[in-house]
Amino acid sequence: MKYAIIIPDGCADEPQESLQGRTPLQAAHLPNMDAIARQGVVGRANNVPQPLTPASDVATLSLFGYDPLQVYTGRAPLETVAMGITLGPNDWAIRCNLICVENGEMRDFTAGHISNADGRELIAALKRELDDLDMAGGTLEFHAGVSYRNILVWRGRGDNAPFVGLKTQPPHDIPDRPIASYLPTGEGGKILCELMDRSRAIFADHPVNQARQARGERPATQIWLWGQGKAPQIRSFAETYGPSGAIISAVDLVRGVGMLLGWKRVDVPGATGYLDTDYTAKGRYGVEALKHHDLVCVHIEAPDEASHEGRVEAKIEALERIDSEIVGPLLRALPAYGDWRILVSPDHRTPLRTRAHAYGPVPFAIAGTGISSAGQTSYDEVVADQADLVFDPGWQLMAWFLNGRR
Repeated sequence: MKYAIIIPDGCADEPQESLQGRTPLQAAHLPNMDAIARQGVVGRANNVPQPLTPASDVATLSLFGYDPLQVYTGRAPLETVAMGITLGPNDWAIRCNLICVENGEMRDFTAGHISNADGRELIAALKRELDDLDMAGGTLEFHAGVSYRNILVWRGRGDNAPFVGLKTQPPHDIPDRPIASYLPTGEGGKILCELMDRSRAIFADHPVNQARQARGERPATQIWLWGQGKAPQIRSFAETYGPSGAIISAVDLVRGVGMLLGWKRVDVPGATGYLDTDYTAKGRYGVEALKHHDLVCVHIEAPDEASHEGRVEAKIEALERIDSEIVGPLLRALPAYGDWRILVSPDHRTPLRTRAHAYGPVPFAIAGTGISSAGQTSYDEVVADQADLVFDPGWQLMAWFLNGRR
């Protein structure tokens, strides 16, 4: 059996007035996703259990068949796996966004989708000033990632745990809001706030920001620290479910989750984690990976980014390109292997109205060997809301997808 999973990140949404009351999934031309719906079944899954935050870390674990209430330790530790950073038993990983704050408000959690090169220079400046700094019985390490997505590691000595009970806020969930109401709180909160404050002075007159402003681009005014956690311990996917896997994604979080499960990381040239990603290359690499792995997962960040920016037409375009350049090639390639199945599902909801992640079930579509048609005609939220096939908790969907049973 060959399996393909396509994750159009954050594609689940609400009816839009600008789309005559349709959701982006309904408004987009998606012949391949609709074909999966007609051949197989559409349902819905709740991938984010309370009280966990609705975000890709929790939702991706759930989508891949793991109960996040049992295995989730935080977002940043998942990203360290993809970055090749080893965490010891006393270490904490913390997500370090490069952001733009104006007039005390979160203007841009991506600092204008800062380039990898600019981001690396700013992280290097933090390393020169703050690496090896002793704080709360541990030392600091800053690691450059992709664009605005970076990592801070606190290397602990002994069993000191300064971040137990710490509460932080994802910056993408507070667009254009005053940041003072969302700063880290609880034990360890003062440490993170101090580092965020110190980053402002380091970035204020940095040549990277001067050049960005001269080009009319947003500067990275500071860092934002969140998503803290310790190293997770998770049983491999092959041990848990059987198939070998490969993960294709441009973002370290999803790559890290896949690698943590023992999947092969497949890097695609031109994959950016943004709207300008190379959709065709992702589809091509996905088809190629089927030759070597039982299961191939292709994750696309673009719909989520469009929602965070409140751009409905960009979200529709991203969905249509995912359908034609990724879903289509995989759907055509799978039958050549004999038995096969395909799953299309976002991880979580990201409504254009709020520009933030949200709780609630997401629609999925499955077709292939052993999956009987349920008589549905399209893949969208309305069809899913009327479906009989429901997984709550959502992590139970994976076993059904693989084996046709709960």
